[in-house]
Amino acid sequence: MKLNKYIDHTLLKATASTTDIKKLCQEALEHKFFSVCVNSCYVSLAKEQLKDSDIKVCSVIGFPLGAMSTKAKVEETEQALKDGANEIDMVLNIGLLKSKDFDAVWRDIEAVKKTMPNKTLKVILETCYLEELEIIKASELAINSGADFIKTSTGFGTGGATLNDVKLMKSVITNCGTKIKASGGIRDTKTALKYINFGAERIGTSNGIAIVTGINLEGNSY
Repeated sequence: MKLNKYIDHTLLKATASTTDIKKLCQEALEHKFFSVCVNSCYVSLAKEQLKDSDIKVCSVIGFPLGAMSTKAKVEETEQALKDGANEIDMVLNIGLLKSKDFDAVWRDIEAVKKTMPNKTLKVILETCYLEELEIIKASELAINSGADFIKTSTGFGTGGATLNDVKLMKSVITNCGTKIKASGGIRDTKTALKYINFGAERIGTSNGIAIVTGINLEGNSY
């Protein structure tokens, strides 16, 4: 198993500078991670840094709350794609889900997917705020709206991934081909392997180096 190819090497802090993003990309090149995951303003910078490699650029959209208008999410997605994003991680509208306005939730996701039919869309459920039935419903809505992955967490909520979250997400997927990305609180090799062996096909983390080398680095929290 090549652990590095499971990892979206991530830096989404509000304080992340251009220097930090360049460092993230250099680390991704050194360790041959699957992608770097950055806020949308840094997509073009990341693309430039990685231009001679096969490392993907992933951009988060509607991050971290998911509570902006669908039009805003679509516009942000379109710009990220123009800037060179290969994949999009969008935050589901959690408030509308909790309001049981399920049509609005799936329309929000579907509108983003329509702008990128041939690229990978991951929908972040933010499971720490959801009850078990809501995780199941959110998974169903995302899958039916065209999500290529369902993802546990932003890393900015009150908690990250849990194995129970992934179990619930897996129970919905069955044979539809949608994949799972586990993120939030996955900071070492043992934890990453636990999620991968449980069915996650991608890991979102700012601790990718620690995961692939077994050497823990201070200061990375995602």
